[in-house]
Amino acid sequence: MMKLLEAAVGQLHDLQHPAHGALLEAASLLRQQINPRPAWEGGRLLAWQVHKVHDHIDSHITGPILVADLCALIQRSEAHFSRSFKRTFGESPHSFVIRRRVELAAQYMLTTDASLSDIASQCGFADQAHLCKHFRHSFGETPAAWRRVNRMQHDAKARPPVERYAIPWRNGAPVAAV
Repeated sequence: MMKLLEAAVGQLHDLQHPAHGALLEAASLLRQQINPRPAWEGGRLLAWQVHKVHDHIDSHITGPILVADLCALIQRSEAHFSRSFKRTFGESPHSFVIRRRVELAAQYMLTTDASLSDIASQCGFADQAHLCKHFRHSFGETPAAWRRVNRMQHDAKARPPVERYAIPWRNGAPVAAV
């Protein structure tokens, strides 16, 4: 089919002929379907590379994560890796790591009673101030304020439905709800 289209395009000497453009477009579309460009040519990371990088970041989130280490995982130069990473994830490797750390910190704030300084060190931040700076940038409020509001909502959702809607009892008599 490709050879027939290319032969037909080659036989058209009249560039003004209306079929010329249509045949060129058809040949181009068919060529793309038969021999698609490799995914890396589009400037994005391949699926296996995304998986490998994402897993490495998540498993090393508490320590320093260097772009050089990520590049070594998929054997790309730092410049190529950084461009491809940004096209794939929509943000730089550093921004991605910070966002993942903030998300992890938010999860710890909801599920543990650990102090913010402990959570900061568990999530790879230098200290509590570093966590607070990035948390406020992401969520628009301090971690402590966010934790108070969302912890109550999280706890209310975590209680079994019967307890959530049960009438409080005192000495066998119902107590007025406040």
